[in-house]
Parts: sequence; C-alpha cells; structure tokens
Amino acid sequence: MRKIILVTAGLFVSASSQAQILDVIKSTVKDKTGIDLNTPIKTKSTTSTTTTTSSPKTSPINLNSLTSTEVSSGLKQALNLGVTEGVKKLGVTDGFYKNDLVKILMPEKLRAIDTKLRMVGLGSLADQGVKLLNRAAEDAVTESAPIFANAITSMTITDAKNILLGTDNAATNYLQTKTQSQLFTAFQPKVKASLGKVGADTVWKSLISKYNMLTGQAVTTDLNEYVTTETINGVFKMVAEKESGIRNNSVMRTTSILQKVFGAQDSK
Repeated sequence: MRKIILVTAGLFVSASSQAQILDVIKSTVKDKTGIDLNTPIKTKSTTSTTTTTSSPKTSPINLNSLTSTEVSSGLKQALNLGVTEGVKKLGVTDGFYKNDLVKILMPEKLRAIDTKLRMVGLGSLADQGVKLLNRAAEDAVTESAPIFANAITSMTITDAKNILLGTDNAATNYLQTKTQSQLFTAFQPKVKASLGKVGADTVWKSLISKYNMLTGQAVTTDLNEYVTTETINGVFKMVAEKESGIRNNSVMRTTSILQKVFGAQDSK
C-alpha cells in the first residue's frame, strides 16, 4: 500500500513538473516570437474555389447617347441605300414586270377591258398593254435616283428617334408622306416621255378604242398619272424592304453610322 502511494505521488510530481516546463516553453516562445501557443491555430480550408471568368457582355448602345444628327444621318443613309439599290433592280428589263412586289397591273377601272378583250381573243393585246406599262416604269425609274436623293437630303426629321424606334419601314413611310407630291410633280414628265418611248401610249389608245367599240362605252384614263404613281410606289416598296433588312439584320449595316444607329434600336 505504501509503495502504491509513493508511485502515485511520484507520477503526480512528474506531471506537475512537465506542466511547469511546458508553461516556461510557451512563455519563452511568446516573448521571442509573439506567438501564443495557447491560442488555437486556424488552418486554411483546402477547398479551392474556381472563379469562372465570363466573357464581357457588350452593353447595348444607349439611345440617349445618340444625337439627333446621328439618328438623322443613319436614317437618311438607310433610305439612300434603299433608293440606290431599288432603282438599280427596277431600272432593267423586267425589273417591274417580273417582280411581284412592284409589278404594275392594269388600272382597276380598266380591268373590264382585260376581261372583254380576252373574251374576244384579244388577250395578247391586253398582255402587251400591261407589259408596256411596266416597260415605261423601268425606263423612267432610271432617271429618278437624283429626285429621290434630293428628297432624302432635304428631309428634316424633327422626331428622328421616334422614327428610329418605329415600325420596320417607319422612315420610308415618313419620307413617302413628306415627299410624295413633290416627287410626283418632278417624276411625271419622265414617265410621260417613257410611255411614248416604249410605245405604251399608242398601244393603249388602240386597246381602249377597241374596247369602246366592242362595248359602246367611252372609257378614258390618265395613264401618265397612273404609271407615275405606281412607279414611285414601287421604288418606295423597295426602299421599305431595304430599311426592314437593315433594322433586322446586322449584316446589312455596312457602315459605322448604320451600325451605331440601328444597333441602338436593337435594344428598344
């Protein structure tokens, strides 16, 4: 029993001495290095986080960053492209006649002539009459580019941004509304000359004369006015098609001003 007590006391003393020695070591380390061994050391997590680098997004152009001059220039450039390309496509043989978008048909009030002539075997005369109306338009439209270009250049767009944010052919509609009467006045003499040049006026006099003789009527019409109006409308249809393309297809924006202006409307 005595032996057990002595062993236990020895162990206690030994443990106490070790504790004292450990305290001295800790105190020395703290004095020399400033590291407190009594404070648990925080270990960094070994879990790594992967940062995903996303490609920078292109901020949409702010409409407010565009000046009215820039918007006006962009719209006018789109219209000029439409006119230039439209006139080029229309001013060739069959440019009107074989283009369903702009083909000039027989005037509505004279369509009874077409039916009557075909009934009596004169369908070829009716066909020739329609073809020559389109030939006159194809001939006259080649001289129209400067007239359209001048109308576009002199156009004042006070509500340019509203037009930019409008429908696919808002600029074309605006131009047509503002310039139709001036274009008609300037264009009519050219159409009249073309009607005579391709022989349309002679054929139509014969065609109407035969119809009046067959029916006992006295039908007349102003072909010059009709073809002038239809020719101008045909060019505007081509311009509207081009404007819509530029608005909806960035590939068709072939200049920096078109890219800037119509790029802005993409975010509307």
